[in-house]
Amino acid sequence: MISFVICLLVLIAGYFLYGKLVENIFHPDDRETPAVRIDDGVDYVVMPQWKLFLVQLLNIAGLGPIFGAMQGALWGPVVFLWITFGTIFAGGVHDYFSGMLSERNEGYSISEVSGIYMGRVMKNIMRVVSVILLVMVGTVFAVGPAGLITTLLGEHGASGFVVNTRAWSFIILAYYFVATFVSIDKIIGKIYPIFGICLIIMAVGVIFGIYTNPAYTIPEIWNNFTNMHPSSTPIWAFMFITVACGAISGFHSTQSPLMARCMKSEKQGRFVFYGAMTAEGVIALIWAAAGCAIYEKTGGLSTGLQQALSMGQSAAIYDVCAKTMGGVGIALAMIGVIVCPITSGDTAFRSARLTIADWFGIDQNDWKKRLYLCVPLLCIGGLISLLDYSVVWRYFSWTNQTLAMIVLWTASMYLYMEKKNYWLTAVPATFMSAVSMTYFFSAPECLGLSSAIAYPVGLVIAAAFLAFFLFVIYKRDPKPDYSTLQKNRKK
Repeated sequence: MISFVICLLVLIAGYFLYGKLVENIFHPDDRETPAVRIDDGVDYVVMPQWKLFLVQLLNIAGLGPIFGAMQGALWGPVVFLWITFGTIFAGGVHDYFSGMLSERNEGYSISEVSGIYMGRVMKNIMRVVSVILLVMVGTVFAVGPAGLITTLLGEHGASGFVVNTRAWSFIILAYYFVATFVSIDKIIGKIYPIFGICLIIMAVGVIFGIYTNPAYTIPEIWNNFTNMHPSSTPIWAFMFITVACGAISGFHSTQSPLMARCMKSEKQGRFVFYGAMTAEGVIALIWAAAGCAIYEKTGGLSTGLQQALSMGQSAAIYDVCAKTMGGVGIALAMIGVIVCPITSGDTAFRSARLTIADWFGIDQNDWKKRLYLCVPLLCIGGLISLLDYSVVWRYFSWTNQTLAMIVLWTASMYLYMEKKNYWLTAVPATFMSAVSMTYFFSAPECLGLSSAIAYPVGLVIAAAFLAFFLFVIYKRDPKPDYSTLQKNRKK
């Protein structure tokens, strides 16, 4: 358990030390924020800082740091290192800059922000990737809770499970329509902070249940520094893709603009964006520890956890809550793993609406125009919910990390143009490029090439991305061309 505690303390210290460094490099000031300047009563609404933090946490968390961390625990306690250092040096940096760059640019969606600093081609790529990712996220965060509801109701028959899960999925999607359509302060701003607190309480309950039960022991990293995956799935780059939201997630960059449109001061950014990512890292670390501690090992492999996950991710989460907290855990599972993912799913569809609205310049003050965007988005989500959940999750994970890669390169270009230390984001951008490209070449659902080919190709492409970035900034005037940036904002 010592290594878990060390990782937890390092993660928390990272917020105060590295998070402060990130803030100092960006240098927030006292300029008027979009929430104050625009204040349209729909998407631009000033909220207090504590509420911004809890809503941001709930928006970015959902199933990600729970399901992803549990799956990541299949590789053993080595996953603790990725969650800890990934959150500090990549995830927190990514979330802070995606939120603050949106705040500096009228609260624009991340696709529009990327276009401002990376050009029109990247803007269009990001528009398409963002919308696809958001619809997949919204759907995943509908099907997952639907499955747990079915599990709690005791419907384990094959045909009954499918029918009931789909029915619950469509009920949840119907709720998404309402939450996506109305003002952000009507539902999201009022009740989501409560559910954010529940998500934190659930994680605390799980780790408390592990520490108070002598039958559970969190394995030490130094005694299990091996690949414990029963299927011998390589750590690189599969673990880094699987544990998406618990370390770094491109999905967060689509959610951060929602809160960037509600901030009263730029100086709230570190607590809201970097802080929420740190909290999510803590939650992921706890759930990864649960996966490592509760289930049996066979021959040094995580066979017990694999068997639990084979019954369905929702069933596995239910099992962890029941074993660590008993009846209270079951109640928290209903709140934390049903309600919380739903609250991330609806903001995913909301972000998709805003991304399309920014894309085509559609005024969202008119409720009819919001309706025109909400209906087709939810219909597409309904169709995707009929697909195999595990397949959707795998594609979501890769798209998610690829988006994070692009956002980090965008932040690097911004820092260069502002004559600031662009290595702060260029290093994690290069690392995530290697992760994303290696996975693309090696994963069965992508190209499925052997590691002998995929590994060097992924590393070479990542190095090429870095070289291209350095070449571009070498050729580019380091002084920001604000007239060009202004034109990019309007394109």
